[in-house]
Amino acid sequence: MLKVDFHTHTYHSKDSITSIEQLIAAAQKRGLDRVVVTDHNTLGGALEAQAAAPDLIIVGEEVQTTEGEFLAAFVTQEVPRGLEPLEALRRLKDQGAFISISHPFDPNRSGWSMETLTTVAAQVDAIEVFNARVVDARHNQLAAEFAARLGLPGTAGSDGHHPSEIGRAYSQLPDFHDAESLREAIRTAQIGGRTSSPFVHFYSVWARVVKAVKQR
Repeated sequence: MLKVDFHTHTYHSKDSITSIEQLIAAAQKRGLDRVVVTDHNTLGGALEAQAAAPDLIIVGEEVQTTEGEFLAAFVTQEVPRGLEPLEALRRLKDQGAFISISHPFDPNRSGWSMETLTTVAAQVDAIEVFNARVVDARHNQLAAEFAARLGLPGTAGSDGHHPSEIGRAYSQLPDFHDAESLREAIRTAQIGGRTSSPFVHFYSVWARVVKAVKQR
């Protein structure tokens, strides 16, 4: 069984200053077998990390649409920010990516209307049912119940923006090597880990401040 964090960020995200070296070191320290790097609307960090640790890193992207966000793995072509949900979904499906939906019921970070969420959920591979950064654990429970109603498997991820968060939440599942084999493996995945302290969100605030100062 592989231990996989499906949701991580590097300094390529606007709200993180985690270096590639820090992410890899944190993942190895916490016994992760795979890490999906899912920077906001860019493949830059994932590609850099995969070049440094090809057996560990899976190229992914967190795609912000006009509503909520998709969380994709095995992405080969970057999907830009701000597309309509169905257009973003089409572009991910056209490249064969493994597609899930990020923290769908977190009111501070979702943005999905229930109508759109129901529409797109019928076309994805999984739902993120455990996100370590949710402040209220009920939002993960709602995601798990939603996935169960639709007969969809769930993924787990730290949503780590700081090295200390990497591996906080993870999925354990059989070996896989591409999006197609992941679709099969995820069916028997087991969720592990725990939520982070609400104070981890200050890491993101601090990252934005640091980057804003550097740009002056």
